Amino acid sequence: MKNYTITVNGSVYDVVVEEGATSGAVTAAAPAAPKAAPKAAPKAAAAPAAGGVAGNIKIEAGAAGKVFKVEANVGQAVKKGDAVVILEAMKMEIPVVAPEDGTVASINVAVGDAVEAGALLATLN
Repeated sequence: MKNYTITVNGSVYDVVVEEGATSGAVTAAAPAAPKAAPKAAPKAAAAPAAGGVAGNIKIEAGAAGKVFKVEANVGQAVKKGDAVVILEAMKMEIPVVAPEDGTVASINVAVGDAVEAGALLATLN
């Protein structure tokens, strides 16, 4: 387990993270200096839309942001450079493009999802 101190909107929280937990559980200790109640964590990314089958080419977020629009559908053919997902970060729309030609195997996010840099957005075959 690792202990972290995190500040959110001016409130300081001590957080304990268990390593190797398959459920991704996070346990938070009592706030160190609460000023406001913490908000709920963003919902996890949706399961792959293709019935759990994912492609071998990953499309990942280059920056943290919010999913603004999903441009491609599962089964759609895309060419290198085609926008698959559009993220919104700091009031800018950032297209996340296909790294090579292929067919969309899964879309792993939905409009409105918050994603971190490096998060898996979609896969191609």
